[in-house]
Amino acid sequence: MKLTSLPAFLIYSILILFLPSCREPKDLVFRDFQHLTLEKVGLSTATLKVDLQYYNPNNFGLELKRTDLDIYINNTLLGHSSQDLQVAIPKRDVFTLPLKIDLDMKNLLKNGIMSLFDKKVKVRLLGKVKVGKAGVFKIFNVDYETEQQFSLF
Repeated sequence: MKLTSLPAFLIYSILILFLPSCREPKDLVFRDFQHLTLEKVGLSTATLKVDLQYYNPNNFGLELKRTDLDIYINNTLLGHSSQDLQVAIPKRDVFTLPLKIDLDMKNLLKNGIMSLFDKKVKVRLLGKVKVGKAGVFKIFNVDYETEQQFSLF
């Protein structure tokens, strides 16, 4: 092997070893919500706190740094969540995301109060999250929709 082809050989070897590990991450899987509390209730606004449990099916951990989400219940805007935080997302494990939602009480009372009496509600999260690893972060769009069992009674 010539000395001039040694660097090219090393580059190709490194690419062959590391490219398979650079595949697209799998989506996080929503599991459950816990500790639903209503705080700072007013006539125009209120704050809802909830812990969301997710499962990370990936073979690598991540770090969640920022959320900027609109939350809809049965196509009615429930509120907005914008948080700077640091949540470690372990590989192949369940983790908890504490979410603080600023509710628009006028809109909720006007359009969404009947949604609270449904046995199943459609929940949609729309916005952006900042996720990364080892100090390198990227902003991802979020458009997630699911049906949840929910009952006040």
